[in-house]
Amino acid sequence: MNQSEFLNTVLPFKDKLYRLAKRLLVSREEAEDATQEIIMKLWTNNAKMSSYNNVEAFAMTMTKNYCLDRLKSKQANNLKLVHSNYKDENTSLQKSIEVKDSVSWMERIMENLPEQQRLVLQLRDIEQYEYDEIEKMLDMKPTAIRVTLSRARKAVREELLKKHNYGIS
Repeated sequence: MNQSEFLNTVLPFKDKLYRLAKRLLVSREEAEDATQEIIMKLWTNNAKMSSYNNVEAFAMTMTKNYCLDRLKSKQANNLKLVHSNYKDENTSLQKSIEVKDSVSWMERIMENLPEQQRLVLQLRDIEQYEYDEIEKMLDMKPTAIRVTLSRARKAVREELLKKHNYGIS
């Protein structure tokens, strides 16, 4: 695969790699470094890429594994999960504040989910991957994915209800 073919293959899902890395790592800088590292690894293994049925799923799996390794490393002592990829310049100040508050609540709720629930929720509901793609990325059975996703959604729903019903008798 030449450079042009490689770029045409990898660039369409580069942002998804970044968002997954951002979900798992501390900061924009950490996520950018992880994304760059994954793209470099893909380029290094460029000759083998044509043998993969789904390069995007392979790259997402690589990103997940790289980020989890990074989190487990000694350098990751101060890392925490953060997610903020929402920007809309055309909203009113009030709406903007409400959206930021909602995103902030979702971040906090997702931070408290077990790792597997967090990953499945990110891949399915935020990145909008199909179940079979998630199955390959996370090496999980379809039933386990559905159960994990259901539990994650239920936990998020319960936390949001607590937040919205706080102080109401």
